[in-house]
Amino acid sequence: MAGTNTPRDLARRLSQGAARRKQSRSDGFRRETFSLPLEEARQKARQYFGRFPKAAYLTAVEHWRELPGGRIEFTMRRLPSAD
Repeated sequence: MAGTNTPRDLARRLSQGAARRKQSRSDGFRRETFSLPLEEARQKARQYFGRFPKAAYLTAVEHWRELPGGRIEFTMRRLPSAD
Protein backbone atom coordinates (compact mmCIF):
# COMPACT_ATOMS: atom_id res chain seq x y z
CA MET A 1 0.00 0.00 0.00
CA ALA A 2 1.31 3.41 -0.94
CA GLY A 3 -0.10 5.19 2.13
CA THR A 4 1.25 2.75 4.71
CA ASN A 5 4.32 3.83 6.65
CA THR A 6 6.31 1.23 8.50
CA PRO A 7 8.53 1.94 11.50
CA ARG A 8 11.49 1.49 9.14
CA ASP A 9 10.13 4.25 6.86
CA LEU A 10 9.73 6.58 9.82
CA ALA A 11 13.24 5.84 11.10
CA ARG A 12 14.71 6.47 7.64
CA ARG A 13 12.90 9.82 7.28
CA LEU A 14 13.99 10.95 10.74
CA SER A 15 17.58 9.92 10.03
CA GLN A 16 17.65 11.78 6.72
CA GLY A 17 16.17 14.89 8.35
CA ALA A 18 18.82 14.84 11.08
CA ALA A 19 21.58 14.48 8.49
CA ARG A 20 20.22 17.44 6.50
CA ARG A 21 19.99 19.60 9.62
CA LYS A 22 23.56 18.73 10.56
CA GLN A 23 24.82 19.60 7.06
CA SER A 24 22.91 22.87 7.01
CA ARG A 25 24.48 24.02 10.28
CA SER A 26 26.83 26.42 8.53
CA ASP A 27 26.98 29.07 11.22
CA GLY A 28 30.78 29.07 11.17
CA PHE A 29 31.26 27.56 14.64
CA ARG A 30 33.26 24.47 15.50
CA ARG A 31 31.76 22.13 18.07
CA GLU A 32 33.21 19.36 20.21
CA THR A 33 31.17 17.12 22.48
CA PHE A 34 32.65 15.48 25.57
CA SER A 35 31.31 12.97 28.11
CA LEU A 36 33.34 13.00 31.32
CA PRO A 37 32.98 12.63 35.09
CA LEU A 38 32.06 15.94 36.75
CA GLU A 39 35.51 17.09 37.89
CA GLU A 40 37.15 16.08 34.61
CA ALA A 41 34.40 17.90 32.70
CA ARG A 42 35.09 21.07 34.69
CA GLN A 43 38.80 20.75 34.03
CA LYS A 44 38.26 20.14 30.30
CA ALA A 45 36.01 23.21 30.01
CA ARG A 46 38.63 25.35 31.80
CA GLN A 47 41.33 24.06 29.45
CA TYR A 48 39.13 24.78 26.43
CA PHE A 49 38.49 28.36 27.58
CA GLY A 50 42.23 28.74 28.26
CA ARG A 51 43.17 27.56 24.78
CA PHE A 52 40.34 29.40 22.99
CA PRO A 53 39.55 32.58 24.99
CA LYS A 54 35.93 33.71 24.85
CA ALA A 55 36.87 37.25 23.80
CA ALA A 56 38.69 36.02 20.68
CA TYR A 57 36.83 32.83 19.71
CA LEU A 58 33.35 33.45 21.19
CA THR A 59 33.87 30.19 23.08
CA ALA A 60 30.87 28.89 25.01
CA VAL A 61 29.40 25.79 26.58
CA GLU A 62 26.58 25.36 24.09
CA HIS A 63 24.79 22.48 25.80
CA TRP A 64 25.26 20.24 28.81
CA ARG A 65 23.40 17.48 30.62
CA GLU A 66 24.00 15.04 33.44
CA LEU A 67 24.12 11.40 32.41
CA PRO A 68 23.54 8.36 34.64
CA GLY A 69 26.52 7.59 36.81
CA GLY A 70 27.42 11.23 37.38
CA ARG A 71 28.95 11.81 33.95
CA ILE A 72 28.46 15.16 32.25
CA GLU A 73 27.94 15.43 28.50
CA PHE A 74 28.67 18.89 27.15
CA THR A 75 29.27 20.60 23.82
CA MET A 76 31.85 23.35 23.48
CA ARG A 77 31.42 25.86 20.67
CA ARG A 78 34.02 28.24 19.22
CA LEU A 79 34.98 30.10 16.06
CA PRO A 80 37.65 28.39 13.95
CA SER A 81 40.05 31.34 14.21
CA ALA A 82 40.47 34.52 16.21
CA ASP A 83 40.13 37.20 13.55
